Amino acid sequence: MLLSHLLDSSLLPSPAAVLQTLVEQASSGQLWHHLGVTLYRVILSFVLAMVLGVALGFCMGRWATVNAVLDPVLVLMLNLPALVTIILLYVWMGLVEPAAILAVVINKVPNVAVTVREGARSLDRKLEQMATVYRFGWPQRLWDLWLPQLFPYLMASARGGLALIWKIVLVVELLGRSDGIGFQLHMAFQVFDVSAILAYSLAFIMVVQLIELLVLQPLERRAHRWRHPEVTHA
Repeated sequence: MLLSHLLDSSLLPSPAAVLQTLVEQASSGQLWHHLGVTLYRVILSFVLAMVLGVALGFCMGRWATVNAVLDPVLVLMLNLPALVTIILLYVWMGLVEPAAILAVVINKVPNVAVTVREGARSLDRKLEQMATVYRFGWPQRLWDLWLPQLFPYLMASARGGLALIWKIVLVVELLGRSDGIGFQLHMAFQVFDVSAILAYSLAFIMVVQLIELLVLQPLERRAHRWRHPEVTHA
């Protein structure tokens, strides 16, 4: 704050200037529109990436043949830069919404799959044998056997996934969409409007932090509750 006051430069606006811009954008409705669009893309990409990544990781962890076939592809996708994926999909599919969502999903699925694969490999074999003896069906195995053991791995994927996905979504919007926080950051950059850049960034960071604090952290504490069982005394 002191440095921005001393320099008195538009390239380093004061917190008051950033707050004023934030209020102006919120009052005009622009902030809520672009924030809503970006959140829609984040949530949709997150859900698709989690579903596909969990299914892929579980299959790779359970069956060695599937893992042997898909592991080289997984390694390739993990090392492929997100920017390359985004550009290629925009070139192949055009600057359309499905290309934007697909680019984000492709970049996140390998990370989820790697984490869930390790969880699937660590499933308790004795519980599997018990389930076989008692003739558990697939739905019962899923809800009563696999999900409780995989839950910590799912939460690790979810927390890391949210942090990664919203960053990729902003790049996707910056490169090829006409709305969203990323697009607004691009427009502000064109005119060197640092106040707008900081205002939009601050708004989205606050929303992501709320999701982290109100949803993901409580779920993660629940996932690790078994590590700290409550001790009851007579």
